[in-house]
Amino acid sequence: MEPLYPSSSPELVDSARAILSRSATLEGRLHSVTSKSIVEFLRITNSYYSNLIEGHSTHPIDIERAMRKDYSSDPAKRNLQIESLAHIECQHKIEKRLEEDSTVNISSPEFLKWLHQIFYRQIPSELRLVKNEETGEEIEVIPGEFRHRTVKVGRHIGPKEDALPQFLDRFASFYRIASFHGIDPLVAAPAAHHRLTWIHPFLDGNGRVARLHTDAWFMKLPLSGYGLWNISRGIARRKSGYISALVQADAPRQGDLNGRGNLSQKGLTDFCKFFFGLCLDQIDYMGRMLALDGLMDRIQGYVNLRKEKSIAAPVPISTPLKKEAAFMLQDVLLRGEVARGDVIRCSGMAERTGRILLGQLLQEGLLVSDTPKGPVRFGFPVSVAGYLFPDLYPATGYL
Repeated sequence: MEPLYPSSSPELVDSARAILSRSATLEGRLHSVTSKSIVEFLRITNSYYSNLIEGHSTHPIDIERAMRKDYSSDPAKRNLQIESLAHIECQHKIEKRLEEDSTVNISSPEFLKWLHQIFYRQIPSELRLVKNEETGEEIEVIPGEFRHRTVKVGRHIGPKEDALPQFLDRFASFYRIASFHGIDPLVAAPAAHHRLTWIHPFLDGNGRVARLHTDAWFMKLPLSGYGLWNISRGIARRKSGYISALVQADAPRQGDLNGRGNLSQKGLTDFCKFFFGLCLDQIDYMGRMLALDGLMDRIQGYVNLRKEKSIAAPVPISTPLKKEAAFMLQDVLLRGEVARGDVIRCSGMAERTGRILLGQLLQEGLLVSDTPKGPVRFGFPVSVAGYLFPDLYPATGYL
């Protein structure tokens, strides 16, 4: 499986440093409470894109409905909604485990099994079946179980099943984040992503586990700002290029100057460059979206459209928004969490009319609160997020 990561590439080191600095700046764009709300909202988008990579399209609006237990009457669509919720729950579980155990080796066979298990245990049985294209046999994927047969994906044939322990032990040993120093933990991240897909340890779900492993890798570093952007969106939007880069990194070594093992050093380096390009593209996109002036203008624009009845409300029974809604929303966005009385005062409205408008914003999910009379913070309902973050996801659900 050598080479393990291209640490000597100056271009990769420069890209890694750019990722560190640009990602970190995202956290300082907005109040920490507002940033946390955006991270929670983006879990829906991350789930949508990760499932889309697998060929399953469940629009973020339908994922949001599933979070409210509003499932489709169509069994197939309902299953995909459940799959989306499973991915969101995996994100939460990964964060919790890393918080509770800072010493865990996320590249160990145990952790990889756990990633696979926490996802596949949650999805419907229909989505745990894979078909052998040669025999037509349907095989059930067992959550958290390494494969017991040889697999072929495109031109790539994974290591024989009886060799998996050796490959996985080597993966766990080399890609232990604690063993890296300086910028190397980040430089090694895309290499680990490729090598895990190359090993292909599970009967199905290897791409998803690799993406979740990369999520865990960035969290464990930690990569400041990760969560305000996610690699799945970048992969989904350039899926053909991503697959091509993976295939090139699968190529055997060509000549003595192309690495030390049986895989191509150049192919791995090119994949890592491509992967870091995806990261920077996503960081830069969210950097533009979180720029304060532009975000404040888009809030104003959304309120104007609602005031003029040019677009529908997030909830059917709602009325057009008054112009003062923009003052309320902008104030809460800036301050993170605000007492209800202060929100009304910032609008300049009389107490009674201001309270009615505040209630409407809460009903529509534009503002949220943990208690009936508690302070409010900015909410990001999916139907509104498309106005606040243009091009975050396609309107149709398909790229």
